[in-house]
Amino acid sequence: MKPKLLALELWGVGDLVIAAPFLERASEQFEVTLVAKPFAQDLQTRFWPRIKVIPFQAPWTAFNHKYRLLNWEWRRLAALVQTLRRTRFDVAVSARWDPRDHCLLRLSGATRRLGYPRWRSGWLLTQAVPAPDPAAHRYENWRLLGRELGLDMPGREELRLAPPTRGKVVLVHSGAAQPVRVWPLEHYQAIVRRLRAEHYQVRVISNPDCRDRWLQSGEKEVLTPVTVTDLLQALSGAGAFVGNDSGPGHLAAYLGIPTFTLFGPQLPTWFAPLHPAAAWLEGKPCPYKPCSDYCRFPTPHCLTGITVAEAWPPLQEFLRANLDLAPVA
Repeated sequence: MKPKLLALELWGVGDLVIAAPFLERASEQFEVTLVAKPFAQDLQTRFWPRIKVIPFQAPWTAFNHKYRLLNWEWRRLAALVQTLRRTRFDVAVSARWDPRDHCLLRLSGATRRLGYPRWRSGWLLTQAVPAPDPAAHRYENWRLLGRELGLDMPGREELRLAPPTRGKVVLVHSGAAQPVRVWPLEHYQAIVRRLRAEHYQVRVISNPDCRDRWLQSGEKEVLTPVTVTDLLQALSGAGAFVGNDSGPGHLAAYLGIPTFTLFGPQLPTWFAPLHPAAAWLEGKPCPYKPCSDYCRFPTPHCLTGITVAEAWPPLQEFLRANLDLAPVA
């Protein structure tokens, strides 16, 4: 019987996709249970049939008012802890240097608890794993955990994800979970016009709140997925992905689609999609970068300051290198 392993990844789609190679490798040697947001069930059905997913919306992952403790669903949290304790995990891990994760690991009752301590949270763990280089990609956090568990985890450059996609359609996704990560919509509309002028086939994906603006600009068909399953369907058949620093780009890379990302407040060295052909344009300099999703200015100048003229040449180079049979006059 395989030993039981608990893994926590309580944040966004992109964070969970970065953890995916660890989860896949761990499931070969462990009976893996993943605690993650409910969308993880969509990914489990498609990619991780051997992994059990416990859906949980951690209250401290809310963007606003996360510490209004009276509003927390304490009964759901207590029920989660009871479920975890009944499983009697042999090992529990978190790749975040987050005392809240470490507290949950401790409450799970797991015999062995590995993580990256912060703010004296090491006492909640049984093994403090030495942190990776501060400039390393976030995948490295999972790779080092895997190494401590005896898993053969390749470096980011050696990862083998889905077979590379060689399609013809350029998928343009204009949304992101937080506004500070969204390149201006009018810039994306200009990019789409240029792509079509160069005879590329283009498919537009938008968050629901921007759908009308796309339609008003003359775009005839705009996909607006509202679930991860919908998003997986929308990504199907694409040969290249162009979008913001967001979960859909990471998911596209996991599916084998080369990605071109417009970065703003975050760093590509930390969060570039895992596809070996991933390319990006880094945001403008700012003394506060990286600043996650809480910009100190009315607009994220690091991202909005990137012009269409600046983005177009590297995007063209990316498409010529990765898109099959495009453009065709």
